[in-house]
Amino acid sequence: MLPKSLVPLLPYLKRYRWGYVAGTLCVFLTNGIWILFPLVLGKAADDLHEGVTRHKLLLYAGLLLAIAVSKGIFQFLTRWIVIGVSRDIEFDLRNDLFARLEGLSYSYYQRHRTGDIMARATNDLNAVRMLLGPAIMYSANTIVYTAGALAFMISISPWLTLYTFLPLPAVSIVIQYFGRQIHDRFERIQAMFSDISARAQENFSGARLIRAYVQEEAEIRAFETENKEYIRRSLRLVRLMGMLWPTLELMLGVAVVLVLWLGGREVIHGLTHVTLVSNLGISIPGVSTPGIMTTLSLSGSMSVGQFVSFSTYMMQLTWPIIALGWVINIFQRGTASLIRINEIMQEQPEIKDAPGAQDREIEGEIEFRRLNFSYEGKPVLHDVNLRVPAGSSLAIVGPTGSGKTTLVSLIPRIYDAESGTVLIDGQPIREFSVASLRRNIGFVPQETFLFSDRIRENIALGVNSATDQQIHDAADAANIAVDIESFPEGYDTMVGERGITLSGGQKQRAAIARALIRNPKILILDDALSSVDTHTEDKILNHLRDVMQGRTTIFISHRVSTVRNADRIAVLHGGRIVELGTHDELLALNGYYNDLYNKQLLEEELAEV
Repeated sequence: MLPKSLVPLLPYLKRYRWGYVAGTLCVFLTNGIWILFPLVLGKAADDLHEGVTRHKLLLYAGLLLAIAVSKGIFQFLTRWIVIGVSRDIEFDLRNDLFARLEGLSYSYYQRHRTGDIMARATNDLNAVRMLLGPAIMYSANTIVYTAGALAFMISISPWLTLYTFLPLPAVSIVIQYFGRQIHDRFERIQAMFSDISARAQENFSGARLIRAYVQEEAEIRAFETENKEYIRRSLRLVRLMGMLWPTLELMLGVAVVLVLWLGGREVIHGLTHVTLVSNLGISIPGVSTPGIMTTLSLSGSMSVGQFVSFSTYMMQLTWPIIALGWVINIFQRGTASLIRINEIMQEQPEIKDAPGAQDREIEGEIEFRRLNFSYEGKPVLHDVNLRVPAGSSLAIVGPTGSGKTTLVSLIPRIYDAESGTVLIDGQPIREFSVASLRRNIGFVPQETFLFSDRIRENIALGVNSATDQQIHDAADAANIAVDIESFPEGYDTMVGERGITLSGGQKQRAAIARALIRNPKILILDDALSSVDTHTEDKILNHLRDVMQGRTTIFISHRVSTVRNADRIAVLHGGRIVELGTHDELLALNGYYNDLYNKQLLEEELAEV
C-alpha cells in the first residue's frame, strides 16, 4: 500500500513500473549473492582450521572473488536501472510541472512570487528525485538483505540472534521521532529558500531601480539577514542528522558487543569441550583420533566458522542500518518537497475552455453587455454597455485606476467576466476556445516584456512560419525597422533579459511588431505608445492606419493626439463609461475629454516656450 504522502507520484510509478520490477529483481540477485559471502567465509574458517592446503586456498579465494564480482555486476545494474528511472520520472515531472505553470491563469502569478515558484521547480524537484531513486534503492537493499541475513543468523543461533536484535524497538522509536522532526524542519528550510530565491530574483530584475535609489547596501544587509536565517534552520537539521546516525550506530554497537560476548563464550565453550573429550581418548562420531584438537558444534556451542559467519552478517548489516538513517532523511525531505510541488499541480486554471467551446473564425465585432466586474471582491467595472463594430477603431481614455486595462483584458480572457457579458461576433466569448480566441487577438500590454533572445525571435513569437519579409514588414509597420537595421547584427541582435538593452520606446515598438505579425482580427494596444515621443508616435500611427484597415482596433492612451482619429472614443471614469463619441462630439460635450484636451494643449504650448 502506497503511503498517502506519495499518492501524487502513483501515475509516474505506474508508468515506469517495469523499470522498478527489473530494479527489484536486481536487488534480490545482488543481496541473494552477497548473503552467501559470510557462509563461504565461515565454511573456509572451519575447513582451513583442519588443515591449510593450496587447493583449499584457491577454492575459497575463487568463490569469494566470484561472489564479489557477481554482486558488483548486479549492484551496478540496480543503480543503473533504479537511478535511471528516477531521472526519467524527474524529466516527466519537470515537464508536467512546467506545463501546469504555463496553463495557469495570470492571476496565479499575481498571487505567487517568481522566486518561490523557481525554488519549487528546482530544489524541491531534486529532493523528489532523490526520494524516487536512492531512497527506494537503499530501502529495498536494506529490507532484502536484513531479511535474508536474519534467516541465516537464526539458523546459526536463534538465541544469539534474539539478543542481537533486542535494540530494534528502540530503533523504531528513534526513527519515528527523528523522521517527524526532519520533515518539519526541512519544510521550514524550503520555505526560507523560497524567500531567498524571491529576493534574489527581485534584486536582479530591479537592478537599475536599486542602483538609482542607492539601495545596494540595504539590499545586501536584508539578503544577509535572510541567508543567516536559512543557515540557522539548515544547521538545526544538520544537528538533528548528526544525532540520528550516531544513535543508530550506538545501537548497532550494542548488538556487536552482545555478539562478541555471547558468541565468543559459545565458541570457547565448544572448543574447550572438544579438547577435553579428545584428550581423554573418547571416541565420538565426528571426532578424529585422540589428541588432535577438532572443532565440533555441540548443543549450546558454535564452531569458529559459524561465529565468523554470524559476525560477518552483523558487520554487513552495519551499512544498511546506517543507510536507514540516510533514507529517512531523504524520504522526509522528498515528501516535504512533494507536498510543495503538488500544491502547484493541484492548482486549476481559472481561465479554461467551457463545455462546448469550439475553434471559430472571428470577424472582430466586440460587445460589452451590462458588464459588471470585480477583482478579488473589489468592484472595478459597473454596467458597461459598449459595441465596437468589426473593422472599426475604439480609443479608451480615463484617469488612472478607472478600469481601462481591466476592460480590454476581458476580451482575450486574461480575466473572466460573467457569462454573456462579453461577446464577439454576437456570440458569448466562452463559446470560443481560448486558443482560437487568443490566436485572433494581437495584444500589446502596458508592461512590455521581451525574451532574452534575438530580436527576430521576439517579433516572430508564436508565428513559427514567419519569413524574413514578414518580420521586416511588421517591424516597419511598428516604425522600428530602421532602429533594428542600425544595430551591428540587425535582426539577429540579442536583447538582454526583459529587453533591457533596448530603450523603452524600442521595446514598445518591438512588442507592437510582435502583435502585428500575427495578422490578428482584433488589435489591442494598452497604452503601447507611452514611451515614445510625439514625433515617433505620429509615424507609428500613420503606419498603423494602413494596418488597422479591416481589423478591429482598441487602444488605450492618455494622449489626445493618439486617440483623436479613432472612429469612437470612450471615456472611462470610476469603472463607468461617462462619455462616448468622436473627437469633435466629445469636445462639444465640454466634459472630461474636453478638459483633458485643453490641459494637453496647454502643456504643448508651455513646452514650446
